[in-house]
Amino acid sequence: MNHQPLTLIVIDMQQGMKEPSAGVRNNPDAEQNIQRLLVAWRTAGWPVVQVRHISRTLGSPFWPGQPGAEFQRDLAPLQGEHVVEKNVPDAFIHTGLERWLHVRGLRHLVIVGVSTNNSVEATARTAGNLGFSTVVVSDATFTFGKTDHAGVLRSAEEVHAMSLANLNGEYATIMTTADALGLL
Repeated sequence: MNHQPLTLIVIDMQQGMKEPSAGVRNNPDAEQNIQRLLVAWRTAGWPVVQVRHISRTLGSPFWPGQPGAEFQRDLAPLQGEHVVEKNVPDAFIHTGLERWLHVRGLRHLVIVGVSTNNSVEATARTAGNLGFSTVVVSDATFTFGKTDHAGVLRSAEEVHAMSLANLNGEYATIMTTADALGLL
C-alpha cells in the first residue's frame, strides 16, 4: 500500500465538536494524533482532504456562518488542500469526493476525525464499498456516548469500539496513529 500516496481524510474537525452540548467523548488525545498525521502527510507532500459538515438544520452549530461550522484552528486546511463540504454524514454523498480521488489516481485512504459511529463510519463504509483501500485510525477518531435502541446508555468508548468493529476487515483496516505513520 505504501508504493502510492495515501490520502489523509480529516472528517468534521470543526469548532462545534468542542461544544459541551456535543456530549461526553472518548479519545481526548485524538486532536493531537490528527495533528501528528497532518504534519507527516504535509511533510511527505501527500494529499490531504478536509471534510466539514454544513448542516441543513436551522439552529445547528454547523449551520453555515456559525462559529461551530468553522474548522478548528490547529487542524484547518492549508492553501491548496482539498475541502469537501457535506450535508449528510457520508463524505462521498453529493460532494464529488469519489471523482476527485479517481481523477488523481488516489486509491488508498486514511480516515481520521469525528464521529466514529457517524461520519467516520459512513465514509469508511462507502470507501470500502467503492473499492478504496481504507484505513481508519482508532486513536485519531472519537465519538460521544449514545443511548442504544433498548434504552441503555452506552459510553463513548463502547460506541467507538463497536463502530470500529463494524468496519474492521470488511470496509477498512483499523490502525493506531503510530501504525499509520509507519505507512509513510
